[in-house]
Amino acid sequence: ADGMGGHSGGAMAAEQVMLKARQNFEAFAPRHETPEHLLDGVINEAHTVIRLTRFTSEQDPHSTVVVFMLFDGQAYWAHCGDSRLYHFRDGKPLARSSDHSLVGELQRKGRLDEAAALNHPQRNVLLSCLGSDRLPQISHGCTVSLAGGDSFLICSDGLWAYFSDQELADALHSRKAREAAQFLIDEARVRAEGYGDNISLAIINFVEVPAVAAVASS
Repeated sequence: ADGMGGHSGGAMAAEQVMLKARQNFEAFAPRHETPEHLLDGVINEAHTVIRLTRFTSEQDPHSTVVVFMLFDGQAYWAHCGDSRLYHFRDGKPLARSSDHSLVGELQRKGRLDEAAALNHPQRNVLLSCLGSDRLPQISHGCTVSLAGGDSFLICSDGLWAYFSDQELADALHSRKAREAAQFLIDEARVRAEGYGDNISLAIINFVEVPAVAAVASS
């Protein structure tokens, strides 16, 4: 979750998202609900809580969100806003969530390429987020299968705005998760030249488990 810059109470909004996610994951009942239902519930319920906070305080909290889960050998995710999920395999980009932003919409319509999008003067204008007057727009994704060498990066725009997809893939492929996270944070700060946004990120790496040799009993 990324409390929106420019809105008071952004930190409060992000905390509400994290709290709601923790509560819903702990209550998840796979026999009675699907992963998609769980993910949607986190986003919609967090939106409601953030909206209520607007009426009970003098702050105006908003947040973006990406919710990710592993279930039954697959990865599922849902998002609202411009925080992103990336899926890499063996150092190659496979998938990326689509931003709910003005620039993202222009890209989907073919009116803006990736390079122009990164420098667009309205790149921070969102079309949907949690805490706004409209219901959140929710987009979903899932994997058909997972394999050793798969990596997922979940991050706010304070990170992805300074890297190409391949640069992110290379960082995760050549480093352990903790080292990759620190490298990306440090490099983003250098590239931002003192003007960067706050950074939130999580990295999930899948590795092959070595086969355990059977020990013959005597």
